[in-house]
Amino acid sequence: MKVSGVVITYNEAQHIESCIRALQQVTDEIIVVDSFSRDDTAQICMNLGVNFFTHAYEGQVEQKNYALSKSSHDMILSVDGDEVLSKKIIDSINLEKSRGFPCAGYEMNRLTNYAGQWIKHGGWYPDWKLRLWHKKKGSWKGQNPHDRVILNDDLKPKRLRGDILHYAFESISEHQSRIENYASIGAESMYSLGKKSNWFLVLLSPMWKFVRDYLLKAGFLDGKHGFIIARLSAKSKYLKYKKLLNLQKKNK
Repeated sequence: MKVSGVVITYNEAQHIESCIRALQQVTDEIIVVDSFSRDDTAQICMNLGVNFFTHAYEGQVEQKNYALSKSSHDMILSVDGDEVLSKKIIDSINLEKSRGFPCAGYEMNRLTNYAGQWIKHGGWYPDWKLRLWHKKKGSWKGQNPHDRVILNDDLKPKRLRGDILHYAFESISEHQSRIENYASIGAESMYSLGKKSNWFLVLLSPMWKFVRDYLLKAGFLDGKHGFIIARLSAKSKYLKYKKLLNLQKKNK
C-alpha cells in the first residue's frame, strides 16, 4: 500500500530538507503546504521534487485537512516542517509497509529538542502522536492550536518503535515570543466552543500547571531547561484564561 507524506510548514528552511529526506525513505509521494514562508523554504522544497502548494494559514486543523486533500494515496504520514523521522521509526514504518499496514493507524513518540537539549520529562516525553493512518479511517480534529488525528469507530492504533525528532524551539527567547500568539489562539478556540473562564482559573490554573509539570511529571530532571519550560507553560496558561475572560467581558 502506497503512502503519502504530508507536511505543513512556515519559515522552516533550517529543518525542511532533513524532514523531507527522511520522509523520502518511507513514502511514495510528498505534499508540502506552505503558508507563504519568507525564507528559503519554498525553494528547498521544490529543489527536492515534492508536490508544493501555498495556502493561507487558517489554523492547524484547517491547514492539515487542506494538505490531506492534496494527497493521492490511501495511507497518510503527516509531520510538521520542524519534525524529522528517526532511523528507528523509519525502519518501523517500512516494516509495517511490507506487511500491508494491517492497522488503521499508528502512533509514534515525539521527542522534542528545546534550545539544543532533548527534553524527556515534564509531560513532554513520552508524547505519543497518531501520525500514520488510513485516510478513510481517520481525520484531523482537535482544538486549535492543538490538532490530533481521530480514528473512526473507536479503532485502536498500534504504537511503533522509534521517535519523531521535533526541533521545536531554537532558543528560549523563541519560546517566549510564541506564547502570546498561542494563548490568543487557544482562548479564541475555547470561546468558540462556549468554554468559560473566571479569576479562579486565571490565578490557580497556572500554579497547578507549574506544580504538575515541574514536580509531579519530573520536569526538574531536565535541569535549567525543565524549570524554564514549566515556568513558561504556566505563563501561557495564565494568558490563555485571562484572554478568554477578556473575550467574555467584551462580548457580553
